[in-house]
Amino acid sequence: MTSSGSRLATLAENRWFKLVWIIPAGIVVLAVVVLAARGIRSLPDVQSFLTEYPGTTTLPDSAPMGIPAWLAWQHGLNAFFILFIIRSGWQIRTTKRPTMFWKRNNTGLIRTKTPPIKISLNLWLHITFDTLWVVNGVLFYVLLVATGQWLRLIPVTWEIFPNALSAGLQYASLNWPVEDGWVNYNALQTISYFLVVFVAAPLALATGLRMSPSWTSKRLSKLYPIAVARAVHFPVMIFFVAFIAVHVILVFATGALRNLNHMYAAQNADGWLGFWIFAGALALMIAAWFAAQPFVLRAIASLTGTVSR
Repeated sequence: MTSSGSRLATLAENRWFKLVWIIPAGIVVLAVVVLAARGIRSLPDVQSFLTEYPGTTTLPDSAPMGIPAWLAWQHGLNAFFILFIIRSGWQIRTTKRPTMFWKRNNTGLIRTKTPPIKISLNLWLHITFDTLWVVNGVLFYVLLVATGQWLRLIPVTWEIFPNALSAGLQYASLNWPVEDGWVNYNALQTISYFLVVFVAAPLALATGLRMSPSWTSKRLSKLYPIAVARAVHFPVMIFFVAFIAVHVILVFATGALRNLNHMYAAQNADGWLGFWIFAGALALMIAAWFAAQPFVLRAIASLTGTVSR
């Protein structure tokens, strides 16, 4: 085999290269969806439907306006944590023979009756960021209820469903629905955020706990088989990846500066502050991605346990 052929074979075996097909497939699907949506939208009955249901519903009078600073910080931290949760989860799924393992030190403040279990370094990383994500999520739920922001995320009328269909058709035809996320999310955004916050996130936690090596209850295992958790956990990850991809695309396509100011600067403006905060956060995420090499992870993991090959 030639050196170029050897390099191609090595590239083909890379776990990330296996995902390259998604890019051309996504472009083809997007083109088909846009053409179909524009054709459907030109029909008279559909135009009447869009007029009756413009894509937004009315919030309760008690719903707050705007995005507070704590929510902007929560959003940034959540993006950082979920990036490494997905990365480590994919590594766990695609690594056939782990080369490094971690075992908790059963000393100090953390002591249990059961002996520590040896797990792969990828699983250690996954559990570490899962823990940070859960802590951040619990704080998010508390603040969501305390500040009334939950009213912006939970559907409160049945009209949200035809309005969500209307907003989806408008997005798909590349003729964006009129929206102002600072005041009120459109119906499709509300349903999407509700599914992420109140359905997908709890499902990810519930199935992740069942798959955790710390799960030892035999009685509960019969009621909640691990096969069920595995069958749900991976599709939930796919849902998160799909949501993030669409979310990022629409953030930049529907008014990048305004949207980034909402999400990162907690202000309703068209300036550049949100963009520069986002750029800094993105640079940090990229640096952390490339810094997360085995020798770095081994040094960090060694602070809380024993790392072996």
